Amino acid sequence: MIHKRVLTVMVITYFTQALDKGTINFASIMGIREDTNLVGQEYAWLTTCVYIAILVWEFPTNRLLQRFPIAKYLSFNIMAWGVVLACTAACKNFAGLVVVRTLLGIFECICQPAFVFMSTMWYTREEQALVIGSFYSMNGFQQCVGGLIAYGIAQLLGCLTFVWGLFVLWWLPDSPMRANCFSPEDRLLMVERVRKNDTGVQNKKFKMHQAREALQDITVWGIVLISFTNALPTGGLGAFSNIILKAFGFTQLQTYLLAIAQGVIIMLFLFSAAYLSKQYNQRLLLAFIYTLPNVAGTIVFLCVPTSEKTKVGLLLAFYCTQGFGAVAVLNLAVMSGNVAGRTKQAVASTLVFVAWAVGNAVGPQVFRETEAPRYVKAFVAHIVMYGIQLATIFLLRLHLMRQNILKRRAQGIVVGEKASDEGIEADEHIEHRHAFDDLTDRENPDFRYVY
Repeated sequence: MIHKRVLTVMVITYFTQALDKGTINFASIMGIREDTNLVGQEYAWLTTCVYIAILVWEFPTNRLLQRFPIAKYLSFNIMAWGVVLACTAACKNFAGLVVVRTLLGIFECICQPAFVFMSTMWYTREEQALVIGSFYSMNGFQQCVGGLIAYGIAQLLGCLTFVWGLFVLWWLPDSPMRANCFSPEDRLLMVERVRKNDTGVQNKKFKMHQAREALQDITVWGIVLISFTNALPTGGLGAFSNIILKAFGFTQLQTYLLAIAQGVIIMLFLFSAAYLSKQYNQRLLLAFIYTLPNVAGTIVFLCVPTSEKTKVGLLLAFYCTQGFGAVAVLNLAVMSGNVAGRTKQAVASTLVFVAWAVGNAVGPQVFRETEAPRYVKAFVAHIVMYGIQLATIFLLRLHLMRQNILKRRAQGIVVGEKASDEGIEADEHIEHRHAFDDLTDRENPDFRYVY
C-alpha cells in the first residue's frame, strides 16, 4: 500500500528530475554548443550554475519542507521546473541557458531531501537503503532513454513534467497521519511500523539546540565529507561523459547506445548495493567496497592513452567509475538511519546536499577545455577525492561502532558473546518509548547507530 502511494511517486519524480537535468549532456553532442555559440568554459557553467542554485536554496527548501505539507510543496516544485524546462527550447544564447538552468536547480533541489525524509517517515531503517536506491537508480534509467530523446522536444518534456506535478498533488499523502486515502487502522499501523527507527515522523517546530547538535556532530560531518568527495567526480563525469566517450573514437550514434549500457550499469551498481545493504545490514563497508571500482577505472584513464586499440578497455574503465551512485545511496542511508530529531535532520540534510551541490558544481570545472580529450588533471583530482572518501568511510564506521558501545554502557547493558556491534544487539530488548518524542539520536537513550 505504501509502495503504491509513496515509492511510485519517488521513482517517477526522480526519473523526470534526472532526465530533465540531464538533457544538457545529450544536447552537448547534438549541436547545442554550436547553436547557442558557447565558447570556452561556458558549457561547463551550464552544469555548475544548477548546483550553485542548489547550494544557495538548499537550506530554505529544507526549512519549507519542514513547515509545509510535504506532498503539496513537492508538487508545486515539480510543476515549476516543468515550466522552466519547457522554456529551455526557446533559449538562443549562453545568458538564456544560464537563467533557465539556474531556475531548474532551484526547483529540482527539493527531490533528494524530500525523498530521504519520506523514507524515514514511511519505511523502516532496514528498508531505507533499498527505497533510496530505487529512486536514485533513475539516474541510470534516464541514461538509457535520454539519448533517444532529441533536444528539440524539451518543450514536450516540460509539459509532461507539469502534468505529473498535478498528479502528485492529488495522489501523494503528506504523512502517515494525514493519509486519508488509508483507513484509520492502516494509518496507525503505518506509524507504528517505523517506531523502531527512533527518528520520529514529523515536527514543524525549529529547535535551535538540535541545529547546534547537528553542527557539532562528527557523524554528520563525516556524511557531509563523503557526499562532497563522491559528488565532485560525479559532476564532471555527468556533464562530460558523452564528450569523453566520443573522444574514445565512437560515433555519435554509438555514443547514444553506449550511454544506454552506462545507465544499465549504474542501475546494477545501485540495486546490488541496496540489496546487499538490506541483506547484510552493512552500509559503510559496502560504500568502501563500491568506491574501489571508481579508483580502478580512474587509474586506467590516467595510464592508458586513447587509441583505436585501447578504446574498448577505456570504455570498460569508464563503466567502472559509475559506482559513485551506489556510494551516494549508501551514504544517504547512513544519514537517514543515524540522524534523529526533525530539526537536526533538516540541518544535516541541508549540509549533506550543500556538499553534494558544491561537489557537482566544482566537478565540471576541473575538466579544462585545454586538456581535452584526456583531462589528466581532472582524473588526478578524482583520485585524490576517492582517497579522502575511503579514509572517511573507515573512520566514520569506527566512530559509529564506538557510539553504540557508549550508549550501551550508559544503560548498563551487557552484550552477549554471540551479538555483533551492528545496531541493536540480538539480546537487547529496547521498547522505543521515545520514538515519536522528536529527540535527537544523542538525546534518545534507546537509539542505536547503524553502519
